[in-house]
Amino acid sequence: MKLVIVTGMSGAGKTIALKMLEDLGFYCVDNLPIPLLEPFAQLAVSKPVNQDRVALGIDVRSGEELPQLLHVLEDWKQNGMPYQILFLDASNETLVKRYKETRRSHPLAGRGRVDTGIHQERERLGFLKQEADFIIDTSQLLTRELRQELEKLFTAGGDYSNLFITVLSFGFKYGIPADADLVFDVRFLPNPYYVEELRQHTGEEAMVQAYVRQGKTADRFMEKLCDMLEFLIPNYVLEGKNQLVVAVGCTGGKHRSVTVAGALYQYLSRHEEYGLKIEHRDIDKDRIRKEQG
Repeated sequence: MKLVIVTGMSGAGKTIALKMLEDLGFYCVDNLPIPLLEPFAQLAVSKPVNQDRVALGIDVRSGEELPQLLHVLEDWKQNGMPYQILFLDASNETLVKRYKETRRSHPLAGRGRVDTGIHQERERLGFLKQEADFIIDTSQLLTRELRQELEKLFTAGGDYSNLFITVLSFGFKYGIPADADLVFDVRFLPNPYYVEELRQHTGEEAMVQAYVRQGKTADRFMEKLCDMLEFLIPNYVLEGKNQLVVAVGCTGGKHRSVTVAGALYQYLSRHEEYGLKIEHRDIDKDRIRKEQG
């Protein structure tokens, strides 16, 4: 039997994750009182519901009973109960934004400020994040991307390192991404902007990519970049990092950075042990500015 505890920060996507797991064939129960966990687990093991995969949603709504969960988990370990913990997280800024957009009140904030409730929640859930087998940061994830990560974890049966990598292209004239962990400047590469027939095209197109890669300088850069990331990524995993943003910038974020980011994404796609997505932040900004006059 596979028993998964789905927990994490309020607003990080636990409810959505439970619905997705239900679609994947899990028998899902949300906000089960802590004292009922032990008898429920025993019932699940005996399969009275004819299910071999069960997901339990547990969070700060458990109130004063939440610390009892640590004792339950210790008992399960001693008794050989098979379970895993999935912790959904997001940055404080993202959580505050989501609460403002939905106009919901944080379960610990009451009539106070949302960020105060978030701080208290992090303290109360700290032991669960420390015990977690899987941590997914949903700050930058689309719904379909979260589903892909859950499918990878609970249906593909592959290894997972808790690391989600975003390859992000951008234009320096629009500012360096605030959430970037690694920033690479590729303005030394040939610039298609100065070629009239290429100016309106982007680095997603083959003719632009060929121009950027002329002379093999881009290829040599990619070799060195990929070699460095092969060294860095496992060390980030060992450090416990769960979100890595690799930003590649050129002047306008339309040609060179998009070309290199795309090539890097293709290279990293060979690694299935961590999550991966690509974003082109500024690819259309020049066109939009021109249209707006």
